[in-house]
Amino acid sequence: MRSIDRDVPLEDLRTLEVQVHFNIRSDELIMRLAAAFAALATLLAMPGLYGVMANGDARRTREIGIRTALGAAPAKIRAMILRELVWILSFGLGVGIPAALASTRLVASRLFGVQAHDAAIIVGATALLALTAAAAAYWPARRAPRVNPLDALRWE
Repeated sequence: MRSIDRDVPLEDLRTLEVQVHFNIRSDELIMRLAAAFAALATLLAMPGLYGVMANGDARRTREIGIRTALGAAPAKIRAMILRELVWILSFGLGVGIPAALASTRLVASRLFGVQAHDAAIIVGATALLALTAAAAAYWPARRAPRVNPLDALRWE
């Protein structure tokens, strides 16, 4: 540069790669924060979903006790509890997936290198949510068939 023009100041020179990284640094920070908050939201959703499932089982203690007294198999009672999970999960995914697809245009316009409709991410997030819901429903579904029919009839 000095051989071409001595009057050009040579301060703060960077390669193109470093300059691009410097320019998108704030967007990368926003992306990392969004990912961290999404992980935190998933962790907070787990006890919430467990609470919903446990509360649903507690409300149905009398019904479960009657079913047990009439000879319902433990597998049938577990299936009944897990069926409730499927309804909750279906509703959540039915609302969440379209909302996520609608918001991808905004995300794609703000972040460099992010595709608007990345199927792998949507499928992965859906699978993670389903596994989270299954883990949250496991204990209430396991506990429900152990309800003593006499205690259940006295309950409330």
